[in-house]
Amino acid sequence: MILSASNPTSSQASSSVLCKGNPRFSDANFDKLAKTEGVAAAWLAAFQRDGVQCAAGVSGEFAVAIRDAQYRVFLAVDRFATRTLCYRQEGNRLLFAHRADELVNADSTREAQIDPQAIFDYLFFHVIPSPRTIFKGVMRLPPAHYALFEGGELKVAPYWLATFDEDHHTSFDSLRNDFRQILKDSVTTQVGQIEPDKVGCFLSGGTDSSTVAGMLSAVGNQPANSYSIGFDAAGYDEMAFARIAAKHFKTKHHEYYVTPDDLVRSIAEVAAHYDQPFGNSSALPAYYCAKMAKADGREKMLAGDGGDELFGGNSRYAKQRVFGWYQHLPPQLRTGVMEPFLELESLGRVPFLRKAASYVEQAKVPMPDRLQMYNLLLRLGIDKVLTPGFIAQVDITGPAQQQREIWAQTRSDIPIDQVLAFDWRYTLAENDLPKVCGTTQLAGIAVGFPMLDERLLAFSLKLPAEYKLKGLKLRWFFKEALRGFLPDEIITKKKQGFGLPFGVWATQHAGLRTLATESLQSLASRGVVRPDFIASLLDEKLAEHPGYYGEMVWILMMLEQWLRAKAPQYKLN
Repeated sequence: MILSASNPTSSQASSSVLCKGNPRFSDANFDKLAKTEGVAAAWLAAFQRDGVQCAAGVSGEFAVAIRDAQYRVFLAVDRFATRTLCYRQEGNRLLFAHRADELVNADSTREAQIDPQAIFDYLFFHVIPSPRTIFKGVMRLPPAHYALFEGGELKVAPYWLATFDEDHHTSFDSLRNDFRQILKDSVTTQVGQIEPDKVGCFLSGGTDSSTVAGMLSAVGNQPANSYSIGFDAAGYDEMAFARIAAKHFKTKHHEYYVTPDDLVRSIAEVAAHYDQPFGNSSALPAYYCAKMAKADGREKMLAGDGGDELFGGNSRYAKQRVFGWYQHLPPQLRTGVMEPFLELESLGRVPFLRKAASYVEQAKVPMPDRLQMYNLLLRLGIDKVLTPGFIAQVDITGPAQQQREIWAQTRSDIPIDQVLAFDWRYTLAENDLPKVCGTTQLAGIAVGFPMLDERLLAFSLKLPAEYKLKGLKLRWFFKEALRGFLPDEIITKKKQGFGLPFGVWATQHAGLRTLATESLQSLASRGVVRPDFIASLLDEKLAEHPGYYGEMVWILMMLEQWLRAKAPQYKLN
């Protein structure tokens, strides 16, 4: 649905509120108003009193649009943008909708105008981060941001920024008890008034999904319905750990093994469902997991997304700490001895020294640029992948500049907290959450994220940094606090998730190979990607390293599949 707001006539000068999600108002008066007169009334009262900062006092998942009697239009989304809002300004009108594709040429038969910069951003990130969308002139509200449209002027800014305030006085035992209770409360909130048997959970066998499964069983006072996806491919199947968690918590466990035929059948459907290109390959297994739950009669699924990013669980956090140690060496030793020595070309033949040189090369790069040193597009070479004509239309420094700006907003000088806050934007809000929200919506089932409950977020902001990353031990507090609740095998396992063996299958399954080849050759005809790169990727590189180059095949294929559905005539001018 498309909604527009402009300076109304006197007969139209009444307030209106449109909202989605499950907002929770911290102010007792607004909370009471929401219960007695409805959420829309509470939002309007909050905006009238607090202006653009009204969203700072609201938690939960929400997207809200308010037009008041003073002709102002206010938009806001929650801290992780689990509910989305897109907008387009047309003179004195502001059009807004939940999806970007709903705002494109709504009253015209002309095809949507595609933004080349957005395509470049997609190839760089494998998603298109807000505020840009794939469509020219259509923007997406970033997480924890508001937009105010007044007198024909539009202002977009954050209403909330993470502020870390470490608590070094509370004992571990007290923190552990509080943490376990908050986890249980957050799952209880997500279940709400739904019958426990109508709620299920994703179970990958990782720490977060296993915790949610265990808490869901405890909250419902009956075995939870857990759902897992497997792959018949060496190194990708994690079903054994999901079964360990299911047995430990006595869940009613449901499994499905995704096949290459499933991908051939569903790739176009999943690609077209998103309002812009989306390249996270684990969307396909997430979709099949949600479909299985829907078919079983579940109404809502709980996902474990967020635990790694709130409590320090990604392996790159330890890796970046190791790189950070380099900066503590005496400058004379770094620049006067180590760097000149390790830059000698003859040392590249010695494995140990080659690794040392790679370490120094990365350690010298400041954050957050260091996080992109192994970016797939950059490693393959922008000029080798993209056509000269396409490169001439984009700013290849744009993604890095945006990331530096987001990094600079972090209100902490502690490295682990800085990278966590950065990941709340790029890993969660722009990637993992759209993956789960999009695929569950396509499957026709609701989803909730108990790990992103505002109480857990507040707890994380106060948790000492060394509790998140203790030495090189990832999410130390989380694991120690749940020792005895989670099986030991889950606590000690390495993170994997629903990783898709697409590259391996694309070299073995004729139908999948045909779909990939035809998609990439079609994309090459649009003038974005070099035909010689496509030929090399399909004929040589993919077979050499299916896991690595399969990722590039996937994101190019999903781009083409989306263009076919939404902008079939698009071609580089």
